[in-house]
Amino acid sequence: MMKKPIHLLQKTAFPAVLLAILLPSLLQAEDGYQLWLRDKKIDDAQLLQTYSGLAGEIVVQGDSPTLSAIREELHQDLSGLLGSDVALADKVTQNGAVLVGTPASSPLIAALNLQADLNTQGDDGYIVRSVTSNNNTVTVIASKTETGALYGAFHFLRLLQTQQDISHLDISEKPKFQRRLLNHWDNLNGSVERGYAGKSIWQWDDLPGKVDPRYKDYARANASIGINGAILNNVNAKPEQLDAEHIKKAAAIADVLRPYGIHVYLSANFAAPKSIGGLSTADPLDPAVQAWWKAKADEIYGLIPDFGGFLVKANSEGQPGPRDYHRTHADGANALADAVAPHGGVVMWRCFVYGGAGDRAMQAYKEFKPLDGAFHSNVFLQVKNGPIDFQPREMFHPLYGALPKTPIMPELEITQENTGHSTDLVYLANMWKEFLDSDTYVSGQGTTVASIAQGYPINGMAGVANIGTDRNWCGHDFAQANWYAFGRLAWNSSLTTDQIAEEWIRMTWSNDPKVVSTIQDMMRGSWEAMVSYEMPIGLTHIMEGGDHYAPAPKQFQDYHRADEHGIGYDRSSTGSNAVSEYAPEVGNKYNDLATCPDNLLLWFHHVPWDYKMKSDRTVWEELCFRYNDGVNDVKNMQKQWGDLRGKVDTERFTAVQKKLDMQLAHAKNWRDTCLHFFQDFNHLSYAPPADDATKH
Repeated sequence: MMKKPIHLLQKTAFPAVLLAILLPSLLQAEDGYQLWLRDKKIDDAQLLQTYSGLAGEIVVQGDSPTLSAIREELHQDLSGLLGSDVALADKVTQNGAVLVGTPASSPLIAALNLQADLNTQGDDGYIVRSVTSNNNTVTVIASKTETGALYGAFHFLRLLQTQQDISHLDISEKPKFQRRLLNHWDNLNGSVERGYAGKSIWQWDDLPGKVDPRYKDYARANASIGINGAILNNVNAKPEQLDAEHIKKAAAIADVLRPYGIHVYLSANFAAPKSIGGLSTADPLDPAVQAWWKAKADEIYGLIPDFGGFLVKANSEGQPGPRDYHRTHADGANALADAVAPHGGVVMWRCFVYGGAGDRAMQAYKEFKPLDGAFHSNVFLQVKNGPIDFQPREMFHPLYGALPKTPIMPELEITQENTGHSTDLVYLANMWKEFLDSDTYVSGQGTTVASIAQGYPINGMAGVANIGTDRNWCGHDFAQANWYAFGRLAWNSSLTTDQIAEEWIRMTWSNDPKVVSTIQDMMRGSWEAMVSYEMPIGLTHIMEGGDHYAPAPKQFQDYHRADEHGIGYDRSSTGSNAVSEYAPEVGNKYNDLATCPDNLLLWFHHVPWDYKMKSDRTVWEELCFRYNDGVNDVKNMQKQWGDLRGKVDTERFTAVQKKLDMQLAHAKNWRDTCLHFFQDFNHLSYAPPADDATKH
């Protein structure tokens, strides 16, 4: 599927004859570039014969950029998987044809009278069904829209890649979230904030005249998992991102992404009317400022007719915002929302605000809860999964369920800012699933975060991208799984993390049962392992303040509040009372030591070092146990990966092996640094195993 771009090969001065010899192997190099879109020939002879009889012809009627993308994808991928060229046809001529399109684009699909079924699937949904057409048995992939048909085509290819039975298909799919977005924290100078996979893939200096072929592969990868939007630039936005020159550059990217159903969005600097517009103010209630935003929206939509809208970080971490003018967040968001509304655009207003005295976990609730209902109908409030800042484990954000009149867009972090960068193997889907399935109780039992976010008239979910110019896109071959998992959960939050992991493993590594079971077991326990060796039982925000990688319990003592008496942040009714921001069923559960789960104990309570936990260990014993357990989990992952030598390609095997070595050193450093620091207060015994202690 995703071949090595020829333009990258051309940079190497190979003699022509040597290049001709090496090119086939180079194109198939297992260096991670193909992600989960590998089209390696199926090696099961019986299965190959079965598939060849069920996918021997491709029929995509009509002509448009998206239909051409479907045709190209199916032809390239099926030919690769089946090991021979699969014919393209204008009509069904044989059994085993794959017929793809919409009733509007394909007379053959229109003749099947599927419209009633397609209407229930919505614009992005699709059906994949074994039917009879012109007396031939065919697989029909149909949708109301061409983008939906593209999603269906990728679903069909996924079935073949994961070696599923395709003889009697009857699949109906539609997304749980309407907008499924990647937030790129990419800067105009090519750097990526909290990026660990090289520089930004957006080559702003070359655009719009030169468009990197990698943009198309980026679009294909996203479309294959249902992602339909990309915010191109950092939330800490530069004003010039909205000047005429950079809008033209963004339009060139949009042209590449459009056939794959991906809409471009831009992060906007709130002070842009002053910084690049020449106005004396950015006050959102000033008529001149409002006129400027409307003119800017008209300019953007003139070049990008399907522009999605703006993402705004305001009055947070030094960014300008409406509070600079004594206006509310609603005043600010509505000014931009009114500008994009005539074009069908939206504004995503981030709720990440903190500062001043008090419990940081409570501030966003205090600022935004009183504004519920004050935002215009095309405004999302973008809320992180937890109330601190993308921590390894957090309580779900109290704003979920607190804003019934204002759509909330969950924001997850795919890039591993606080979870080991692109060094540690951490499958984040388990963390996201715990968050999405959390019961808020705001409308009774079963009111999960996912049901709240999906219940608004407009809805969506965003993830901070982990993508860069590294050859394998994400810096770590296993970090690709988090990109994949985000897209799959945004499409269907009911999927289990094991289902998603198995899909990704089979598509990315191998269908060999030992490979699948081993890697799945590694991934299944990797998040809890990281939580254990970094911040177990509710500890939070003790990573080094610059790169957010190394432990720094001394620097951030206010977050764990260790002293001679005990450890933990008291958010109970006798402390900051953060429990009051949740529904009583939730707040009471975490407020009571007897019912507070051990995994968030120190998030909500400051407890004595000898407090006996549900595990029957004291808090100190539990911390020592968890930190050591996390280190041992990494050792076990090393052993498991070593057992796969020879079963996965050498290049990626070696790359992952080196990362696991680094991860073990990282885990030991966290364990020893934190436990030794806490010993300075409690003077209790702890000695790391002699064979793996790090220097302290």
